[in-house]
Amino acid sequence: MRVERGEPKRYPWWQLILLGILAMLEAVIARPLRRLWVSEDPLDTYALVHLSSAAGDALVAIALAGSIFFDIPVDEAKVKVALYLALTMAPLAVAGPLLVPLLDRAGPRRAISLTAAAGRAVVALIAAPRFGTTALYPLAFLLLVLSKAHAITKNGLTMAYAGQDEGLVRANARLGRIAVGGALLAALPGVVLLKLGGARAVLYGAAVGYAACALLNLRLPHPRVSRGGAEVGRRGSVPALAAPAIGAAGLRAASGFLLFTLAFALRRSGEPTWWFGVLAACGTAGGLGGDLLAPRLPTSLREEAVVVACVVGAGVGAVLAFAAFSLPVLAVFGVVVGMSSELGRLAFQSLMQQLAPRGAHGRVFVRYEVVFQLAWVLGALVPAMLEVAFRDAFLILFAIYVVVGLGYLAPQFLERRRTGGV
Repeated sequence: MRVERGEPKRYPWWQLILLGILAMLEAVIARPLRRLWVSEDPLDTYALVHLSSAAGDALVAIALAGSIFFDIPVDEAKVKVALYLALTMAPLAVAGPLLVPLLDRAGPRRAISLTAAAGRAVVALIAAPRFGTTALYPLAFLLLVLSKAHAITKNGLTMAYAGQDEGLVRANARLGRIAVGGALLAALPGVVLLKLGGARAVLYGAAVGYAACALLNLRLPHPRVSRGGAEVGRRGSVPALAAPAIGAAGLRAASGFLLFTLAFALRRSGEPTWWFGVLAACGTAGGLGGDLLAPRLPTSLREEAVVVACVVGAGVGAVLAFAAFSLPVLAVFGVVVGMSSELGRLAFQSLMQQLAPRGAHGRVFVRYEVVFQLAWVLGALVPAMLEVAFRDAFLILFAIYVVVGLGYLAPQFLERRRTGGV
């Protein structure tokens, strides 16, 4: 058809769709990345480091994803699951003590972050051609150790780079959202690489992501030294964090319990396998919702109150999930648990960053991270080792939240009684 002069040019429908997709990608991905790149805020500079690290970790997860839950009988999976849960503790046990002396000083944190990224890039390159051999297992373990080193260092760098007006809860939430964005950004290329070249190609992609993370570390400014004011025990305990730590550990234990309940009890009850995907996605969405909600909480709201509210909200949700057992109710409960766990994590992390004394940040973080990791493993072991009915699991979850709430409030009540307070 001939186009008359002055008449606007018409594009084929497929070109319009393509232009729309490109415009959406530019608005959702390219523009935010460009803003972080040109920003003078040191936390934005570190956000790019954390994003690329999360993208690399997501690609490694895609490459190593071999289902231990759905490809073998439930009873035969127990030993493998127990071994896996033990291995989740090992990277922190290895990385933590080695990093504590360095993390207690501000200067080496950038060097640790860069070394962890460069090390993961090298290990991923070595592991890719050895996928499917026994050499993959120690290499995968080394990747976990280096990823844990990045996570430990992130806590100190967030505290150093967070703006005075922003607050630690908002800074931690912003980095949490960015980590989710990095994982989602890597998901599609990871699946494409998996289909085209298998797990080896995905590991090569992860190496590229980690290499970018290492290069981005070179742009980081020198971090400020923290000025926490609380006392710290010999092994890194902070008395002021005792009660909030109980709440945060309980939320972590409940999270591990729920995840493995979905993996095992869901199969034993005969529910469709796709329920697991739906509920896992709801939990992830709830975590992202917590990252979005945290910056909007009133600045006058104390972090301790956030932890208590999260425990109470999750406990009420567990009772409702038991009483009205159906997929829509369980989906809502998954969102509530994901949001509560993330808000509780952010609140405690912010408290810990505020109260960790100068020169003891490494000890404090490693101590509590070990406690939380152990709580998650213990919570996960119950449904993995014992036959727990899917519906009854929510009563157990409610009991966990009740015990956590009592453990949180009892020390404060006894202290008020001892001092004669009301």
